[in-house]
Amino acid sequence: MNRPSEDGYLVTVGEALAVLAAPDPGPLALGTALRLGLAGAESNVAVAVSRLGGSATWIGRVSEDELGELILRELRAEGVTTAVARDPAPTSLLLRERRTATHSRTRYYRTHTAGSRLSAEDIPEHLVAGAAVLHITGITPALGEGPSKAVTRAVDIAVDAGVPVSLDINFRSLLWSEAEARRTLGPLLCRSDLVFAGPHEARIAVPDAEKPEELAKSICDLGPGGAVIKLGAEGAYALLDGQEYRQPAVPVTVQDSVGAGDAFVGGYLAELLAGEPPEQRLRTAALLGAFAVSTTGDWEGLPRRSELNLLDHHDDVVR
Repeated sequence: MNRPSEDGYLVTVGEALAVLAAPDPGPLALGTALRLGLAGAESNVAVAVSRLGGSATWIGRVSEDELGELILRELRAEGVTTAVARDPAPTSLLLRERRTATHSRTRYYRTHTAGSRLSAEDIPEHLVAGAAVLHITGITPALGEGPSKAVTRAVDIAVDAGVPVSLDINFRSLLWSEAEARRTLGPLLCRSDLVFAGPHEARIAVPDAEKPEELAKSICDLGPGGAVIKLGAEGAYALLDGQEYRQPAVPVTVQDSVGAGDAFVGGYLAELLAGEPPEQRLRTAALLGAFAVSTTGDWEGLPRRSELNLLDHHDDVVR
């Protein structure tokens, strides 16, 4: 993947949801206080890039309701530029239950919502064509024909303008089957420059591969110049322009694994925008993944650049 200019910005397209999350373990059916926030794979990445000093623009369709206002306020407060179409349909909702201290359950309410009505007409050509990187995920195309066409339109613009495309497969079994994902994401993957995936997600695209090295090579054989296989507690394996890289995970105490993959991608892309070499991109990606799992929330615990060395300290209190 060619190195973008240092003054360039990331642009991403997707759905943002309002989140009602239980802060404490226990069944929701018994009644409990809920924390209101926002989430979305693409917006999570945009926030991660912005917190590290990069420029990020999020494109989406946002409800005219109060939750839509919450989404816009939070993203703008995080320094993310928004390019949105407003819609009278309600905001998508994510309900997260912490059933036990180590196990959470998520339920989505996405039918007939503003995000599910995203369309190709919502994609501003000048914003995508002027970006340093376009980042997409496999979640938005799974929301329906309109969102899928919107993502395809963004990729069309990026490819025509020579803008590198980053794809996080980000498979969600509640949204579609593996066969459906393979049919839709296959053409997008072949036109991408960089692909992120967990091992299971990668096998959706290249079912005959098994080991991380095989998965990355098989993905790159389809067209991308780079593939990063996210391995969780084992770190990551990357094949970038024919060179192999291995990045160990940063050891932390896990509090909440939600958002870790998005944090990893955001860290990598922030350093790509800054013109850093692959080793630094992967190191920062691992650090952001560690911050994500050692705090609660989808993006709230992500670090500023000045905080990246916090995890290097052996003392719990830094003075």
